[in-house]
Amino acid sequence: MCMYSVYAEDGRATDWHVQHYAARSSGGFGTIVVEATAVSPEGRLSPRDLGLWDGGQVAGFARIVEAIHAGGALAGVQLGHGGRKSEVNPASEGPDSRRGGKPEWDLLAPSAVAFPGMPTPEALDEAGIDRLVDAFAAAASRAVEAGVDVVELHGAHGYLIHEFLSPLSNTRTDSYGGSEENRRRFLLRIVDGVRRAVGDRVLCVRLSATDWLDGGLTSEATCRLSSVLVEHGVDVLHISSGALLPADIPLGPGYQLPFAADVKRAVAGSEAKVVGVGMVTSAEQAEQALVTGQCDAVAVGRLALTDPYAPLRWAARLGVDDSPMPVQYRRGVWG
Repeated sequence: MCMYSVYAEDGRATDWHVQHYAARSSGGFGTIVVEATAVSPEGRLSPRDLGLWDGGQVAGFARIVEAIHAGGALAGVQLGHGGRKSEVNPASEGPDSRRGGKPEWDLLAPSAVAFPGMPTPEALDEAGIDRLVDAFAAAASRAVEAGVDVVELHGAHGYLIHEFLSPLSNTRTDSYGGSEENRRRFLLRIVDGVRRAVGDRVLCVRLSATDWLDGGLTSEATCRLSSVLVEHGVDVLHISSGALLPADIPLGPGYQLPFAADVKRAVAGSEAKVVGVGMVTSAEQAEQALVTGQCDAVAVGRLALTDPYAPLRWAARLGVDDSPMPVQYRRGVWG
């Protein structure tokens, strides 16, 4: 989850990022995916987000990766572009998509359809689409240079890739809009470019299975997309939901896990793995999701903010290992 801690607003990692992720690696998380990292400056979710849009950001990011590896975890990065939900622009500059006239403040989307309370974005032309496809691949190359084991593409939660996928935000009439196949095109081009950039490293795509809205994405459509993504070389599908638009969502423990189970059935027979997520807050709940086959792995976000040692506690509670914590911590009392 984003730390919003790049106070110089240049996308470069800080000491805060290094110690934050190091703590969670020592805490027993098997794979740590570093927060949403922008592939271009206008795609940040805030001016204080991490970025990998230029080579000068690689060295700082490599420090994060080194810290994660030192604790024994695999290191990943979540690459994304905020699309119409980007908030790089100063709010005082007015309602236009190009506030202040700076390219890094552009608000870009598949269509000129605003997110509620946000300015109307500029619809990407084909040259802009090409630029961003290349930006994802270039950022993935920089992530590999920094030493990551996993590259995740953020295609969920109403950000740019999700905006292309959903008919509620994509009203284009060209080859990137209309049919399911056309609305997938942007993501598939990104996947193909990133696959080439990362070689045999793990490639993951995070998706919102449903928009929770009439006329929006459905679990059935996401299952079809997931099968196509596997054909394009995606190794892991990380299944979340919603956030394209405000919606009434029936929140509750594990409320998104059934969508992960749907996708797991859709890609059965392949080697792809499925990650479930969403209000998984106990060892027993996570274990149940795995043993019942709803997913192959469980992701946690908010819990990891407040308890970086949750995996060690969970392992002890489930009797996975008599001493799952690092040797340096074994004098502690774990409940």
